[in-house]
Order: sequence, then structure tokens, then C-alpha cells
Amino acid sequence: MSQITAPAPVFSTVPAAAGMPVLGVLPRFARDPLNFLLDAALRYGPVVRLDLASRSTYLVSHPEGVKHVLQDNNRNYRKGYDQAKPLMGEGLVTSEGEFWRSQRRLIQPSFSRQNLSEYAKVMVSATLDRLPHWEALASQRQPVNFGEEMMRLTQTIIVRTMFSDDVGDQADALGKAFDQTLEHLNQVLFSPHPIFEKLPTPANRRHEQALRFLDEFIYRLIEKRRQSGVDNGDLLSRLLLARDPETGEGMPDRQIRDELMTIFLAGHETTANALAWTFYLLARHPLVEFRLLDEIQQVVGNRPPSVEDLPAMSYGAMVFSEALRLYPPAWMFARHAIEEDVIQGYPIPAGTMIFLSPYVTHHHPDYWENPEAFDPERFSEAQSAQRPRYAYYPFGGGPRQCIGNHFAQMEAQLLMTIILQHFRVELVDGIKVKPTPIATLQPRPGVFVYLEKRQ
Repeated sequence: MSQITAPAPVFSTVPAAAGMPVLGVLPRFARDPLNFLLDAALRYGPVVRLDLASRSTYLVSHPEGVKHVLQDNNRNYRKGYDQAKPLMGEGLVTSEGEFWRSQRRLIQPSFSRQNLSEYAKVMVSATLDRLPHWEALASQRQPVNFGEEMMRLTQTIIVRTMFSDDVGDQADALGKAFDQTLEHLNQVLFSPHPIFEKLPTPANRRHEQALRFLDEFIYRLIEKRRQSGVDNGDLLSRLLLARDPETGEGMPDRQIRDELMTIFLAGHETTANALAWTFYLLARHPLVEFRLLDEIQQVVGNRPPSVEDLPAMSYGAMVFSEALRLYPPAWMFARHAIEEDVIQGYPIPAGTMIFLSPYVTHHHPDYWENPEAFDPERFSEAQSAQRPRYAYYPFGGGPRQCIGNHFAQMEAQLLMTIILQHFRVELVDGIKVKPTPIATLQPRPGVFVYLEKRQ
């Protein structure tokens, strides 16, 4: 099926944000991307042209425009993450067209409700394992970089989810290698020129060494699992057993490697940052924390939570959704128009890059009353029903919506519950936290807290 036929444009041109000769709006965008993009949407409307030096890009911020790109005419817009292919290969994030559709069919069952229930046990177990470490920090009243703690925890969870117990004594080395590739990905996505990725710098050499280690580890484990034929119940086993429902074919080793790298790189840092922002907001809003604690006590009490508890914990889901609205980890992503199109009456030339920014749409006063306020009640059933679908899209949308969105939301709620059962989180005074857009929206210099053990 091809993309839909574009209607005739209502407007002859797209309004352009005022910029400098030659450089256009690039200096303002580079200096403060979040406020610049939000200001451009507020000032110029739902579709605005941004001249970034020699390249014109179109920011689409209205929910109907976002829906058009991600859902209604999604086949006319490719992702174009070519810079990430040396790391992710032809994984779900980077692949396109019929190959992507085939891969999505193969991988979707790995994130079924039954498999998510198994992954939930890993999440709970890994979090309980960290409690003694956090209790020691609490007893010493040491400032804790909460974001770093969440990075370590979510890394442990994703590695155990992918490989179960086959990591052995290489867990630390594996974690460091994954961190190195993640750091490189952040640099690559914002590199001014691809040549900088090829220079023999110390950082590039560390990345190449880490990537070799990961490739050798993953391929060795794939071979071991294929020979044994044992189903370990982890993501690697799910991918090895996956068969295309239309062709009956499985995945070759290279494709399994690409998908494992993609799952780690796309899903580990995002959840950690989202949790850091969530606890930052809870620490600043004690009444919200009190209500959330009351729900936890009513549903779970003092026992560890399970995935079966989550349907009864609607307020926890609302809290996390509101944190994702204010601080969406995927603060912006791009699409490339294959053929010319019309978005909300504005002509879009073929080959154009489109910016979609959840941050901008989530903070736009046309779609959210008092958008800078933290108010979980926005995500009650009644209020959610009154909003356009794409006024809120932290996980993207349409056929290419993040395949791990239910995994991430389940992980966040389980971890939030366990942490709040055991600790009160108090912000360290005098540290101003600023949302800093890199590959993900990070709290800088960090969410520093004191942990206080609950009695």
C-alpha cells in the first residue's frame, strides 16, 4: 500500500522562523533547543519552517499534524537514523519499509503480556537486590545522584532480561561496554559531520573496543544457545525462537545481534531518565507523593509488587504519565518526507526533514491548561478522553510506536512502588536541575537526593 494522495495546499508557503543570513536559526536552536522550538510553535503556528544553515526543516507541533506524519500517511515518512546503523545495524529503530514490517511481526510476540509478566519478575528481583546498597547510603545521609542509580538499575534489568543468567562474571564488563556504546550514540546523533566518528580519538577507540567486546559476547552466546536449544525465557530465547507468521522463517544471527543492541540502546537510558524526573517531581510535590503512597499501601501493603497489582494502581500510572508529559525522554525525533505532501494545509516538499517534538506539543497551552504545572489528574479517564490522541505521545505513535512502551511503563511503576515502600526521597538543597536535550532529555547536573529509610 502506498502513501495517501496529498490534497491541494490551502497555503502557498509555510511560515518561517526569523533567522540570521547563512546560518538561519541554527545558533538559537543550538543554544537552547527546547525553548527555541516551543517559542517557534507558539509564534508561528502548527507548521513552521526552520532554516538550519543550508538545510530547511519543518517543525510540526499540532496533534493533527503529528497524527498525519506518524499514522495517517506514515509510509511517506522514513525515520532516517543512518548515523545509528553502525551500532544498531538493521534493528527496529533504524530499518525501513517491508524489512521493518517483517521484523516487527517477528519481534512483537517477545513483548506479549505473558512475556512481560516474566520480565516483571526480573525487574522486581533486581530492584530488591539494590535495597541494601540504598539503605547504606541512607544510613550515612550521603547525597545520591538518583539518575545514576536508576541508570545502574535499569541497566541490570535490561541485561538480565536479555540474557538471564548467562552473563556470569562478565556483567560489569558488559555494562561498561554498553555504556560506552550509549555515550558514542549520544555523540553521533549530534555530531556536526560524520568524519568526526572516524577520527582516531581516544573516545572513538574506546567505543570500537567496546563494540568488539559486545559483538563477540553476543555472537558467542547466540551460538551457545542455538547448540543447546534451551529456552531460558529471556529476550534472547524469544528472538531465537521467533518465526515470521507469514513465511515461517526465523532471524539470522546478525539480525538478532542488531535487535539486542537496539533494545538496550533505545530502552535503557530513556527509562532511567524518566524515573529520575519522576522522583524529582514527587520530591517537589509531597501531596502527590502522599496520595501515591496511600495507593501503594492499599493495593500492595509491604510485600513486593507484581505485575498483577498494576491495574489497581491507576494513580501511579497517572503520576508517571504526567512526568513523561513534562519531561519526555524522546524530546524530539525526525522524519523525512519521501514525496511531497500537505500537512494541515501547508505544502511539504519531497525530501524535507520534519521535526516532531513531544516536548513542544506536551508544553503547548492550546492542548494543556497551565502546561508547566505538575498535575497527574490530567491523565484521569475523564480528562484523557477530552484530548486529541496526539497531544501526548512520549512513545511516538502509529505503526512505528515504540515496541517497548508497555515494558517501560511496567518497569517504571514496579520500581517506583518498591522505592517508595522503602524510602522517602528528599532533594538536596541549592542544586538547580535543568532539562538538557541530548539524545534523551537529561536532568543536569543531576537529581541529587537524600534517601531516608521508612519505618
